[in-house]
Amino acid sequence: MDKYEQHEDHNETWHMGHAEAEQVIEDVAFYRTLIVNVIFIGKPKDSNWVLVDCGIGNYAKRIIEAAEKRFGEHPPKAIILTHGHFDHVGSAEKLAEHWNVPIFIHPKEMDYVTGKRDYPVGDATVGGGLFSILSPFFPTKPVDISKYIHPIPENGSLPFLDDWKVLLTPGHTPGHISLFRESDRTLLAGDAIITVKQESSMAVFIQHQHIHGPPAYFTHNWENAEESVKTLAKLQPRVVMTGHGLPMEGELLAEQLQELAGNFKELAVPKHKNKLH
Repeated sequence: MDKYEQHEDHNETWHMGHAEAEQVIEDVAFYRTLIVNVIFIGKPKDSNWVLVDCGIGNYAKRIIEAAEKRFGEHPPKAIILTHGHFDHVGSAEKLAEHWNVPIFIHPKEMDYVTGKRDYPVGDATVGGGLFSILSPFFPTKPVDISKYIHPIPENGSLPFLDDWKVLLTPGHTPGHISLFRESDRTLLAGDAIITVKQESSMAVFIQHQHIHGPPAYFTHNWENAEESVKTLAKLQPRVVMTGHGLPMEGELLAEQLQELAGNFKELAVPKHKNKLH
């Protein structure tokens, strides 16, 4: 059994009021906001830390509580968004306001977080379970966090994260990014890949670990999504933390990621969309 699977029941109890981050490696931890993860980069008690993604709405207080338990009263240096979907930016404005910190996102996502453009409506035809059926009702209207938002620099560097690099991994959204640290091959993949079958509410509840393509109901460019998965597979990450699901590491991660990259159309793309864009 993977060491993270042992914490499934404990993880569920956190959502009932105990906001505490689960450590993945020494300087990476995560807290799950109902269906999506927020990630803390920084060692415990470190004053130089960064938050990646902001979860769904109404979770700001619990994210702050989890952050304070890990870092004390030190606010993050910045917030970095992998993309602008509702379940990754829901608490962004309240967190930025509370901590008075900047938020960074790829320039290709900027219109979706400055009130200018809607994401496509969720696609209920992709199959897979309850979340797919409900996806047309998920929020897609643009949020407007113009007061705090900044573009990630064109050179691909990440503010306050010198040892990490940003990878443009589009497909799920036009400007989706992943973060990678070469020194220990740690990958924060956002929704470019995930470790749970997100279309199924039962799979999300059980949190059985398995590498999957991006959430199908919100992915609208499968050709780009496939190229992004191949890009991530070439990195041969040792540890991966994704936007949905529990961390994975080691041989199981390597085998499943290579399998997904090599058989993406069969494993990830809904059958009726197999003629890629």
